[in-house]
Amino acid sequence: MVFNSFIFCGFFLCFFFAYWFLLGRNLKLQNLLLLAGSYLFYASANWRLLFILAGITTINYLLGLFIERSASQRTRKLLLLAGLVQGIGGLLYFKYFNFFIDAFRDAFSLLHINLNLQSLNIIVPLGISFFTFRTISYLLDVYNEKMAAVKDWVIFFTYVSFFPSLLSGPIDKAVKFVPQLERKREFNYLQLTTGLRQILWGLFKKVVIADNCGVFTNQVFDNFQHLPASSLLLGIFLYTIQVYADFSGYSDMAIGIARLLGFNITRNFDYPFFAQNIAQFWRKWHISLTSWFTEYVFTPLSIAFRDLGQTGLILAILINLTIVGMWHGANWTYLLFGLIHGVLFIPLILKGTMNKTKKIKPGKFLPTFREFLNMAGTFITVMLTIILFRSENINQAFHFFTGLFSLTLFSNPVMPVSSSGLILTSILVILMMLIEWLGRDDEFAIIRLGYKWPTVARWTLYYVMIIAIFYFSGNEQQFIYFKF
Repeated sequence: MVFNSFIFCGFFLCFFFAYWFLLGRNLKLQNLLLLAGSYLFYASANWRLLFILAGITTINYLLGLFIERSASQRTRKLLLLAGLVQGIGGLLYFKYFNFFIDAFRDAFSLLHINLNLQSLNIIVPLGISFFTFRTISYLLDVYNEKMAAVKDWVIFFTYVSFFPSLLSGPIDKAVKFVPQLERKREFNYLQLTTGLRQILWGLFKKVVIADNCGVFTNQVFDNFQHLPASSLLLGIFLYTIQVYADFSGYSDMAIGIARLLGFNITRNFDYPFFAQNIAQFWRKWHISLTSWFTEYVFTPLSIAFRDLGQTGLILAILINLTIVGMWHGANWTYLLFGLIHGVLFIPLILKGTMNKTKKIKPGKFLPTFREFLNMAGTFITVMLTIILFRSENINQAFHFFTGLFSLTLFSNPVMPVSSSGLILTSILVILMMLIEWLGRDDEFAIIRLGYKWPTVARWTLYYVMIIAIFYFSGNEQQFIYFKF
């Protein structure tokens, strides 16, 4: 059951009606319905995985209580360590166990030693990276006394499994989200219309932009050995747009759905393609994840390495972004993707500009030439590294790079799909980027776009987007970040 499906639409309409109009006066029943709806939503993918979700949630609920009640600092540390081992250990087992087995076997094969080690048939629970990070941050915050342990099990279970953000984030911290579950929520018409507008924009980016780009990028990466460099360049450009439109589209829908239920959850994207350097890009891309790693990984590392000066800061960045890369999956390509992005920070650190924000003046229609060059350079850098993100292995990425940097870069692109479809997709991409540029000062692109237009013009825009969503719904593809 995904957001861009009729099944979810039917589910949510029934849920919304019961949530506000049947149980709106009873907070406890509302929270219980949220929990039941979240578990039903998760069970629609694989009901057996509910036992893993419930088990992990129960362990962390109890650990949070025990950490708070323990008077012994040593016991508190042991309980926290148990929680970290359980959380990180679960990730290592479900996502990386087979990767480690294969790497271990391959290392010995280089020495001509044949180890008869077999990979396991492990089903990776959907969203495990996201809900595990919620529970880890919760335990750390309780241990550091940034928040009290949650006593109401319904509230804690709902926090971990909140269905709008369960499968692909954003990753909300308990200190921000739990208070919203504890206080009465009032139906708000403005929040309703804002949420619907954000859902519409998210659907447009996913169905109209990302899924159409996917039609072409899949063909390019499946046939890259036989295509000229110009086609490969067009393919990675469209894939970069696809990843952004797919994931930010999901985040917009998740945030919009949460708004309809009276919640404000973490913003996940801040127009990253308008960033003017790689550091600014990461402050704007998958914000909930990068802020999580900044607080719980980078900051402790930078403190531990502070005596090393700039070298310590570089080490902290390299380790942090390498782990961020590996978070995406068990593949050397993700590790290398993260490491390269860490290396790209080094010139900024050496110049002392890593934390300097270059912001384009609000309301400015055109950037300066310097700003345009900075944005274009950052986008191209991300686009080239994203080849690793899409490739199945290092060997494929290497051959893709080799094919990209050849004289055929200046030839006419040859695409294994219809040229008319490619032209239409390119026009739609340009339209999306233009709308995002015009709305870059707001939380999402169309929150105010056309708001002061005449009613007829404004609703015409909405209907055009809705018609486009239905028209292109036949190209439906799974959300890219579901596998992470």
